Amino acid sequence: MINVLMIEDDEEFAEILSEYLEKYNIKITNYADPYLGLSAGIKKYDLLILDLTLPGMDGLEVCKEVVAKYDIPIIISSARSDISDKVIGLQIGADDYLPKPYDPKEMYARIQSLIRRYKKSSAIEEAHNSSAFVVDEKRHEISFKGEVLNLTPAEYEILSYMIRQNGFSISREQLVYNCKSLKDKGSKSLDVIVGRLRSKIGDDSKNPEHIHSVRGIGYKLVG
Repeated sequence: MINVLMIEDDEEFAEILSEYLEKYNIKITNYADPYLGLSAGIKKYDLLILDLTLPGMDGLEVCKEVVAKYDIPIIISSARSDISDKVIGLQIGADDYLPKPYDPKEMYARIQSLIRRYKKSSAIEEAHNSSAFVVDEKRHEISFKGEVLNLTPAEYEILSYMIRQNGFSISREQLVYNCKSLKDKGSKSLDVIVGRLRSKIGDDSKNPEHIHSVRGIGYKLVG
């Protein structure tokens, strides 16, 4: 079940849309009053459908407030035809803008698309946050389990490239090519650097947890 918060003062329109979307396991809870909508516990909803012409508070102001406080996909649903409303709405954080009148089928398609995008984005972010390695490109630093590693320029370049290719096998040639600080381009120099990296993250070369040797290819980082 997808739970949708709707802030729409045309209650007949909201009811028609609700009845249609209910067939697709999408439940709409509508508030005609924007102040009530904002105090409705937005975190428990999967998506917000927002009208712009509302009593007492402009929909763009509602949008600003929601974006500032919550991470929820927003579809603006409005009969206002001024292109500036659409531009401003998208600029301040709305994810989509559907001008009225529209077929409920289109709203259903927009909801499905937006929910998919948010789920995918959340999964990527969760995977990134769960990684033992974090690269700070501006500071030229890499943290491992919350601790900044003391790395030479060559070690930084090798490890940061491995992190970007996380989970994939990387050839020795790729690593050497992408390490501009490596003066000796031979494979022995690369092996020395990888050995130092393993030491700095506490990886056992015989039974590594993170930097694995891939026979006939090169290395693979997991983590």
